[in-house]
Amino acid sequence: MHWFTDVLKKYAVFSGRARRKEYWMFVLFNFIIAIVLAIVDAVAGASGVISGLYTLAMLIPSLAVGVRRLHDTGRSGWWLLIALVPLVGGIILLVFLASEGEQTSNAHGPNPKHVQAYP
Repeated sequence: MHWFTDVLKKYAVFSGRARRKEYWMFVLFNFIIAIVLAIVDAVAGASGVISGLYTLAMLIPSLAVGVRRLHDTGRSGWWLLIALVPLVGGIILLVFLASEGEQTSNAHGPNPKHVQAYP
């Protein structure tokens, strides 16, 4: 769960690098929470208000961790916009996000695998 809260602590940090594990664990927890909230919406008859507010609140952290993930692969955060290209854009972005990060320091910072976050 700390992968999700760590991303929220860096709410609007678009600089630096994010490991694959950090990104994909955030995506997993975000997806699970969104499903649970959609079920709560359906049961409560709130017509998507709760899940809509959650999605809106997670927009900036999702963009920020996506940019940091692309930085880890040595790409600019502007590559997120490739998802707007019909059909192939989302596939290309998925490949970029699933790619292994650069093993050495790059223009966006040191390799996050070698930086000890928790003592």
